Amino acid sequence: MILDMFSLSGKTAIVTGSDTGLGQGISKALVEAGAKVLGVSRSASTATQEMLGKENFSYITADLSSIEPVDTIINTALEKFGRLDILVNNAGIIKREDSIDFSVENWDLVMNVNLRTLFFLSQAAARQFVKQNSGGKIISVASMLSYQGGIRVPSYTASKSAVKGLTMTLANEWAKYGINVNAIAPGYMATNNTAALRADADRSEAILERIPAGRWGTPHDLMGAAVFLASSASDYVNGFTLAVDGGWLAR
Repeated sequence: MILDMFSLSGKTAIVTGSDTGLGQGISKALVEAGAKVLGVSRSASTATQEMLGKENFSYITADLSSIEPVDTIINTALEKFGRLDILVNNAGIIKREDSIDFSVENWDLVMNVNLRTLFFLSQAAARQFVKQNSGGKIISVASMLSYQGGIRVPSYTASKSAVKGLTMTLANEWAKYGINVNAIAPGYMATNNTAALRADADRSEAILERIPAGRWGTPHDLMGAAVFLASSASDYVNGFTLAVDGGWLAR
Protein backbone atom coordinates (compact mmCIF):
# COMPACT_ATOMS: atom_id res chain seq x y z
CA MET A 1 0.00 0.00 0.00
CA ILE A 2 1.23 3.47 -0.86
CA LEU A 3 0.72 4.81 2.67
CA ASP A 4 3.13 2.17 3.98
CA MET A 5 5.91 4.01 2.15
CA PHE A 6 5.37 6.98 4.43
CA SER A 7 5.54 4.96 7.64
CA LEU A 8 8.50 5.59 9.96
CA SER A 9 7.70 2.68 12.23
CA GLY A 10 10.90 1.28 13.75
CA LYS A 11 12.92 4.35 12.70
CA THR A 12 14.81 6.69 15.00
CA ALA A 13 15.57 10.34 14.39
CA ILE A 14 17.51 13.30 15.72
CA VAL A 15 15.84 16.70 15.39
CA THR A 16 17.77 19.82 16.33
CA GLY A 17 15.97 22.91 17.59
CA SER A 18 13.20 20.70 18.92
CA ASP A 19 12.03 22.86 21.81
CA THR A 20 9.68 25.11 19.85
CA GLY A 21 8.41 26.19 16.44
CA LEU A 22 9.36 24.25 13.34
CA GLY A 23 11.50 21.73 15.21
CA GLN A 24 8.67 20.92 17.54
CA GLY A 25 6.29 20.50 14.60
CA ILE A 26 8.72 18.26 12.73
CA SER A 27 9.28 16.14 15.84
CA LYS A 28 5.52 15.73 16.16
CA ALA A 29 5.24 14.69 12.52
CA LEU A 30 7.96 12.06 12.78
CA VAL A 31 6.50 10.60 15.97
CA GLU A 32 3.00 10.47 14.47
CA ALA A 33 4.50 8.60 11.51
CA GLY A 34 5.95 6.02 13.90
CA ALA A 35 9.50 7.18 14.69
CA LYS A 36 11.26 7.65 18.00
CA VAL A 37 12.90 11.07 18.26
CA LEU A 38 15.84 12.51 20.16
CA GLY A 39 15.42 16.27 20.34
CA VAL A 40 18.38 18.60 20.66
CA SER A 41 18.09 22.22 21.66
CA ARG A 42 19.74 24.87 23.77
CA SER A 43 16.72 24.97 26.07
CA ALA A 44 15.12 21.83 27.44
CA SER A 45 12.44 20.44 25.11
CA THR A 46 10.07 19.73 27.97
CA ALA A 47 6.99 21.07 26.19
CA THR A 48 7.70 18.87 23.19
CA GLN A 49 8.17 15.85 25.42
CA GLU A 50 4.91 16.54 27.24
CA MET A 51 3.16 16.75 23.88
CA LEU A 52 4.64 13.56 22.43
CA GLY A 53 5.29 11.39 25.50
CA LYS A 54 8.54 10.13 27.01
CA GLU A 55 8.25 6.79 25.24
CA ASN A 56 8.37 8.55 21.86
CA PHE A 57 10.49 11.62 22.46
CA SER A 58 13.63 12.14 24.51
CA TYR A 59 15.86 15.19 24.52
CA ILE A 60 19.23 16.59 25.46
CA THR A 61 20.40 20.18 25.70
CA ALA A 62 23.37 21.37 23.67
CA ASP A 63 24.90 24.62 22.46
CA LEU A 64 25.13 24.19 18.69
CA SER A 65 27.28 27.30 18.23
CA SER A 66 30.13 24.81 18.70
CA ILE A 67 30.73 21.39 17.14
CA GLU A 68 31.78 20.07 20.56
CA PRO A 69 28.37 18.39 21.25
CA VAL A 70 28.27 16.47 17.94
CA ASP A 71 29.65 13.16 19.22
CA THR A 72 27.50 13.36 22.35
CA ILE A 73 24.37 13.88 20.26
CA ILE A 74 25.05 10.84 18.06
CA ASN A 75 26.09 8.66 21.01
CA THR A 76 23.01 9.63 23.02
CA ALA A 77 20.72 8.64 20.16
CA LEU A 78 22.48 5.28 19.90
CA GLU A 79 22.31 4.69 23.65
CA LYS A 80 18.59 5.44 23.77
CA PHE A 81 17.43 3.83 20.54
CA GLY A 82 20.23 1.50 19.40
CA ARG A 83 20.47 2.95 15.89
CA LEU A 84 20.00 6.12 13.84
CA ASP A 85 17.94 6.47 10.67
CA ILE A 86 17.08 10.16 10.26
CA LEU A 87 18.75 13.48 11.01
CA VAL A 88 16.83 16.74 10.79
CA ASN A 89 19.07 19.82 10.91
CA ASN A 90 16.49 22.36 11.99
CA ALA A 91 18.33 24.52 14.54
CA GLY A 92 19.19 27.97 13.27
CA ILE A 93 19.55 31.57 14.35
CA ILE A 94 19.29 34.96 12.67
CA LYS A 95 20.89 38.32 13.43
CA ARG A 96 19.54 41.51 11.88
CA GLU A 97 21.87 44.44 11.28
CA ASP A 98 22.74 46.67 8.32
CA SER A 99 25.42 44.93 6.29
CA ILE A 100 27.66 47.99 6.42
CA ASP A 101 27.73 47.72 10.22
CA PHE A 102 27.45 43.93 10.59
CA SER A 103 29.71 42.63 13.34
CA VAL A 104 32.19 39.77 13.20
CA GLU A 105 30.47 38.33 16.28
CA ASN A 106 27.08 38.19 14.58
CA TRP A 107 28.60 36.75 11.41
CA ASP A 108 30.46 33.97 13.20
CA LEU A 109 27.63 33.03 15.54
CA VAL A 110 25.11 32.57 12.74
CA MET A 111 27.53 30.73 10.48
CA ASN A 112 28.60 28.40 13.29
CA VAL A 113 25.06 27.33 14.18
CA ASN A 114 23.49 27.39 10.72
CA LEU A 115 26.31 25.86 8.71
CA ARG A 116 29.42 24.64 10.55
CA THR A 117 27.66 22.49 13.14
CA LEU A 118 25.06 21.43 10.56
CA PHE A 119 27.82 20.03 8.33
CA PHE A 120 29.71 18.18 11.04
CA LEU A 121 26.54 16.74 12.55
CA SER A 122 25.54 15.56 9.08
CA GLN A 123 28.98 14.02 8.63
CA ALA A 124 28.70 12.18 11.94
CA ALA A 125 25.22 10.90 11.07
CA ALA A 126 26.40 9.73 7.63
CA ARG A 127 29.30 7.86 9.21
CA GLN A 128 26.82 6.08 11.49
CA PHE A 129 24.57 5.21 8.55
CA VAL A 130 27.55 3.74 6.71
CA LYS A 131 28.61 1.82 9.81
CA GLN A 132 25.10 0.38 10.11
CA ASN A 133 25.02 -0.36 6.37
CA SER A 134 21.45 0.88 6.56
CA GLY A 135 21.22 3.99 4.44
CA GLY A 136 19.59 6.99 6.03
CA LYS A 137 17.87 10.33 5.59
CA ILE A 138 19.35 13.77 6.23
CA ILE A 139 16.98 16.75 6.03
CA SER A 140 18.19 20.30 6.55
CA VAL A 141 15.98 23.33 7.02
CA ALA A 142 16.96 25.92 4.44
CA SER A 143 15.04 29.18 3.81
CA MET A 144 13.51 31.48 1.24
CA LEU A 145 16.86 33.22 1.57
CA SER A 146 18.49 30.14 0.06
CA TYR A 147 17.01 31.60 -3.15
CA GLN A 148 16.90 35.34 -2.42
CA GLY A 149 19.08 38.00 -0.84
CA GLY A 150 16.90 39.52 1.82
CA ILE A 151 17.92 42.67 3.68
CA ARG A 152 19.89 43.23 6.89
CA VAL A 153 20.62 39.51 7.31
CA PRO A 154 23.92 38.89 5.47
CA SER A 155 25.12 35.99 7.61
CA TYR A 156 21.72 34.31 7.59
CA THR A 157 21.45 34.61 3.81
CA ALA A 158 25.00 33.32 3.34
CA SER A 159 24.39 30.36 5.65
CA LYS A 160 21.06 29.37 4.14
CA SER A 161 22.37 29.70 0.59
CA ALA A 162 25.21 27.43 1.66
CA VAL A 163 22.76 24.91 3.15
CA LYS A 164 21.10 24.55 -0.25
CA GLY A 165 24.46 24.05 -1.96
CA LEU A 166 25.75 21.70 0.73
CA THR A 167 22.60 19.62 0.40
CA MET A 168 23.43 19.03 -3.24
CA THR A 169 27.09 18.18 -2.75
CA LEU A 170 26.42 15.77 0.14
CA ALA A 171 23.70 14.09 -1.91
CA ASN A 172 26.18 13.64 -4.75
CA GLU A 173 28.72 11.99 -2.47
CA TRP A 174 26.49 9.94 -0.20
CA ALA A 175 23.79 8.58 -2.51
CA LYS A 176 26.06 5.58 -3.17
CA TYR A 177 25.62 4.64 0.51
CA GLY A 178 21.83 4.77 0.30
CA ILE A 179 21.79 8.11 2.09
CA ASN A 180 19.30 10.70 0.86
CA VAL A 181 20.24 14.31 1.60
CA ASN A 182 17.55 16.89 0.98
CA ALA A 183 16.29 20.15 2.45
CA ILE A 184 13.08 22.01 3.17
CA ALA A 185 12.89 25.75 2.51
CA PRO A 186 10.09 27.14 4.67
CA GLY A 187 8.38 30.29 3.54
CA TYR A 188 7.50 33.03 5.98
CA MET A 189 6.54 31.10 9.09
CA ALA A 190 4.97 32.33 12.32
CA THR A 191 7.90 31.40 14.58
CA ASN A 192 10.27 33.09 17.01
CA ASN A 193 12.63 34.02 14.17
CA THR A 194 9.93 36.10 12.45
CA ALA A 195 8.47 37.76 15.54
CA ALA A 196 10.06 41.11 14.68
CA LEU A 197 8.75 40.99 11.11
CA ARG A 198 5.23 40.10 12.19
CA ALA A 199 5.28 42.90 14.76
CA ASP A 200 6.15 45.43 12.03
CA ALA A 201 2.77 46.16 10.48
CA ASP A 202 4.17 47.52 7.21
CA ARG A 203 6.64 44.67 6.67
CA SER A 204 4.05 42.05 7.62
CA GLU A 205 1.52 43.49 5.19
CA ALA A 206 4.09 43.61 2.38
CA ILE A 207 5.03 39.97 3.00
CA LEU A 208 1.42 38.78 3.11
CA GLU A 209 0.60 40.64 -0.12
CA ARG A 210 3.17 38.51 -1.95
CA ILE A 211 2.10 35.13 -0.56
CA PRO A 212 -0.59 33.61 -2.81
CA ALA A 213 -1.88 31.55 0.13
CA GLY A 214 -2.53 34.84 1.93
CA ARG A 215 -1.19 33.84 5.34
CA TRP A 216 1.94 33.14 7.35
CA GLY A 217 2.90 29.48 7.46
CA THR A 218 2.82 27.37 10.60
CA PRO A 219 4.87 24.41 11.86
CA HIS A 220 1.95 22.18 10.83
CA ASP A 221 2.57 23.14 7.20
CA LEU A 222 5.99 21.44 7.26
CA MET A 223 4.83 18.14 8.73
CA GLY A 224 3.95 16.40 5.45
CA ALA A 225 7.16 17.48 3.73
CA ALA A 226 9.24 16.28 6.68
CA VAL A 227 7.62 12.85 6.75
CA PHE A 228 7.96 12.50 2.97
CA LEU A 229 11.69 13.28 3.00
CA ALA A 230 12.27 11.08 6.05
CA SER A 231 10.45 8.07 4.61
CA SER A 232 11.02 5.52 1.87
CA ALA A 233 8.56 7.48 -0.27
CA SER A 234 11.49 9.79 -1.11
CA ASP A 235 14.12 7.12 -1.81
CA TYR A 236 14.79 8.53 -5.30
CA VAL A 237 14.85 12.18 -4.20
CA ASN A 238 18.44 13.40 -3.81
CA GLY A 239 19.91 16.88 -3.33
CA PHE A 240 16.61 18.74 -3.65
CA THR A 241 15.43 21.72 -1.61
CA LEU A 242 11.65 21.63 -1.32
CA ALA A 243 9.99 25.02 -0.87
CA VAL A 244 7.01 25.03 1.50
CA ASP A 245 6.15 28.67 1.06
CA GLY A 246 2.48 29.22 0.22
CA GLY A 247 3.56 30.13 -3.32
CA TRP A 248 6.04 32.90 -2.39
CA LEU A 249 8.69 31.85 -4.93
CA ALA A 250 6.12 31.42 -7.68
CA ARG A 251 4.90 35.02 -7.36
